[in-house]
Amino acid sequence: MKSFRADYVFPVYADPIKNGIVTVDDNGKILSVTNDPSTIPGEIEQLSGVICPGFINTHCHLELSHMKDRIAPGSGLVNFVQEVITMRRNVTADEQEVVNAATAADEIMYNNGIVAVGDISNTDVTASVKKQSKIYYHTFVEAMSFVPERAQAVFDQALQTLDTFRPLSASITPHAPYSVSKELFRLIKKHSDTGKNLISIHNQECEDENKFYRYKLGAFNDLYKFLEIDIEYFKPQARNSIQSIIPLLSNNQDILLVHNTCTNLKDIYFVKRFDKMVNWCFCPNANLYIEKRLPKINLFIDQGFNITLGTDSMASNHTLSILSEMLTIQQHYPQISLERLLQWATINGAKFLGVDDSRGTLEKGKTPGLNLISGLDNLKITPDTKVKRLI
Repeated sequence: MKSFRADYVFPVYADPIKNGIVTVDDNGKILSVTNDPSTIPGEIEQLSGVICPGFINTHCHLELSHMKDRIAPGSGLVNFVQEVITMRRNVTADEQEVVNAATAADEIMYNNGIVAVGDISNTDVTASVKKQSKIYYHTFVEAMSFVPERAQAVFDQALQTLDTFRPLSASITPHAPYSVSKELFRLIKKHSDTGKNLISIHNQECEDENKFYRYKLGAFNDLYKFLEIDIEYFKPQARNSIQSIIPLLSNNQDILLVHNTCTNLKDIYFVKRFDKMVNWCFCPNANLYIEKRLPKINLFIDQGFNITLGTDSMASNHTLSILSEMLTIQQHYPQISLERLLQWATINGAKFLGVDDSRGTLEKGKTPGLNLISGLDNLKITPDTKVKRLI
C-alpha cells in the first residue's frame, strides 16, 4: 500500500481536493481518496503539485515513429501526406527499424503518464509492440482508397490486418473524407452497424479539404495527380467535407472526429442534427507542426459533445505528451481551466475508448494510474510544468 499527498488531488469525477491524499495497493488500485490523514494507516509521501489520473491519448500513429524529424514543419497537410507516402514507398526502413522506433515512442508515452492510446495503423507492424506494452491500446485499422472499384479489396485487406492485433481491442475505420470513397464508407458502415467497431476519422485538417469538397478545387487535385488517381467521377458537393460524410457513418458506434482544424460553427451545428455518437479530438501540436494553425476550440465547448486529446505521431510532433498538448491549448485559450483540460485528457478519452470502468478518474476500485503534475502557476500550465508517473 502507498499513500501520496499533494497540494491538490483532481479526482476528475468530483471537485478538486486541497491537500488531498490518494492511497493505492501494490497493483495500483485506488483504495481511498481523502483529505483526512487520520484515516490513512502508515506513511504518507508528501508531494508538491497536483495528482490526477493517468492520461488517455485518443489519437496516435505509432507506426510513423521512425519518421521523426524527417518532414519539415509548416509545409501543409497535402505536402505532409505526400512526404509520408513517398517515405513508405522509397525510403529504406526495414521492419525492425519501424518496430524499434515504435517501441521507443511507446516508452515515451508511458513515461509521460499515458495509460491508454487510440492508435492508427495501416499495417500490422506495431502489433508486437502493443502486445508487450504496459499501455492499453485500441488499434484503429485504417481503410483507405478514393477509388470506388477498389473498395471491397481494401476493406477485405483491413479485415485481415485487424486479425493480427487480436486479442487486443481493434476496429476498422475510414482514414479521412478525401481518401475514402462512398463505396468504402458504405462497407465500413455496414460492418459497424452489426457489432462493436469504434470509428476514428481525420477531419478538416486544412482549408483545401473543404475547398475540394465544395468546389473540387485546391491542392488535393495535385495529391490525386501525385497518386495517379482519376477523380473524374467525383462531383463537387457544395458543402464542407464533414457535412458530406457524416450521413455515411454508422449510428451504432462512437465516432471520433480528429484534428478539426478548419471546422466551423455551421459544421458543428450540422453534426448536431444527426443521430450520431460524435466525439471531437484535438491534437494542437500536430496542427501547428503541419498547418501552423489551431482549431477554434472555443466553438466546441458546451456544445454537448465529448472532447478528447491526442498527440498524433512523431512524424508531426516533437514528442508524445498529453501535458504538452494541454499547455498549447492553455497558451492559446487561457480561459480553459486546468480542471476542464484534465477532463479532456482523462475521463473523456477513457469513455470513448470504453475503458472508463478502470481508468479516467480517481475512484475507489479503479486502476487509472497516478500522475503528479508539478510546476504549475496558480493552477495554470506553464513551460516549466512537468508530469511524473507515480503509478
